[in-house]
Amino acid sequence: MGSASPKPISELLLRWGNGDREALEAMLPLVYNELRRLARHHLRQQRPNHTLQATALVHEAYLRLAQGKSLHFENRAHFLGIAAQLMRWILVDYERNRRAAKRGAGATKLTLDPSVSAPRSPGRDVDLLALDRALERLAKLDAQQSQIVELRYFGGLSIEDTSQFLGIAPATVKRSWASARAWLLREMSGGEVRP
Repeated sequence: MGSASPKPISELLLRWGNGDREALEAMLPLVYNELRRLARHHLRQQRPNHTLQATALVHEAYLRLAQGKSLHFENRAHFLGIAAQLMRWILVDYERNRRAAKRGAGATKLTLDPSVSAPRSPGRDVDLLALDRALERLAKLDAQQSQIVELRYFGGLSIEDTSQFLGIAPATVKRSWASARAWLLREMSGGEVRP
C-alpha cells in the first residue's frame, strides 16, 4: 500500500490511541500519499464534473479522524481501512446534500468496477446512494461481506490488506468478496442477473 515504513506508523498510531494528539500530526506526512491515493480512487468512481477534489477529501477525512476520541488502530492497514470508510461516508453525505439542494434532480452515477461486477458483466454506471443503500442491506445480512466490499471497492485495499484489517484469512476474504460481488450485482440490477 505504500513505501512508508509500517513500524513508525504503528508507533504513532499507538501514541495517538493513548491520547497523544501530536502523534496524528507527525503521522500525516507518512501516510498522506496513501490517503491521496484512496481519495483519488474514490473520486475516479464519481461523476466527471464532481466538485470535491482529492485534497479536500483527504483533509475532511483527516479532520474527522482528528476529532475522534479514543480511536485505537491496530496497524497501518486498519488506519487506512478506517480512512477509506470515512471517505465513503463523506462522499455519500456530499451527494445527499447536493441532491437535497437540487431537490433530488440528477442522481450521481459512478462506474461499478468490473472487479465488483460479475465476471461477464462489464463496468456499468451505478447510483452512489443506491449502492450505499445496498451496502447497508448487505451489512444487515452479513456485516463482514459489507466491510470487505467497502475495503476492496471503496478503499482499494488488496486481499492481503483486507485480510489484515479484518483479522481473517485471505482465502475467507476471497470467498466473501466473490459472494458479495454476486449479491451486489443482483441487488443493483433489481434482482435480475443478466447473463
